[in-house]
Amino acid sequence: MTYSDRAADFAALHQPGNPLVLYNIWDAGSAKAIAGAGARALATGSYPVAAAQGFPDGEKIPLDFVLGNAERIIAATDLPVTIDFEGGYAREPEQLTANVKRLAETGAAGLNFEDQVVGGDGFYSIEEQAARVAAVRAAHADIFVNARTDLFLKEKDASQHGSLISEALERGAAYAEAGASGFFIPGLTDPDLIAKVCEASSLPVNTMMRGITLETARQAGVARCSYGPIPHAKLMQVLAEHFQFLE
Repeated sequence: MTYSDRAADFAALHQPGNPLVLYNIWDAGSAKAIAGAGARALATGSYPVAAAQGFPDGEKIPLDFVLGNAERIIAATDLPVTIDFEGGYAREPEQLTANVKRLAETGAAGLNFEDQVVGGDGFYSIEEQAARVAAVRAAHADIFVNARTDLFLKEKDASQHGSLISEALERGAAYAEAGASGFFIPGLTDPDLIAKVCEASSLPVNTMMRGITLETARQAGVARCSYGPIPHAKLMQVLAEHFQFLE
């Protein structure tokens, strides 16, 4: 199967109302476990990948390790794999394109690409982030660019999320025009607001499964459901509890 075929197969899994479920993994071993359980595709999470190697989240783990880890995961199964690439490990478009080209060379079918300033404050402006999305798209015509807005994740007061919908949709439209393949809205948990985004977005919508159920996501028209750091956190809890039981 060619890279283009794998990327196309991955894109086809994004169906509103019948979402692709991604129980995020962090290494080749966890990838094989989830693949063996019947997954249709695999996705890393930046936090578990970093935490599994003793690094904090937020592009603190070296890019070379991220790429090597991606290669090992992709080699471990026949499933399409998407990589949480955070902010692309660069600000300027030229370096972003170069970094994503390296990611595509690992065989990754897709990537997450966020609009918060990693290691800084706030968000990239809509114009700058759209230019950054275009730079990511320039790296490869077929890679699935899951453009993530952190508006809802950063606003801890869920009662304020309704006031952010207009900007979120503006960002999603700009990212779509710049070449994004999907729109990720982690942190948004209100079913009516999720449905509003799904209805208005020209891109398939991805939610994080913290505070919502799969049935809620389906009814809202979500096309992709990601569990982010939850699987890794649950496994670490089991390990700690088991050790306590031994003592």
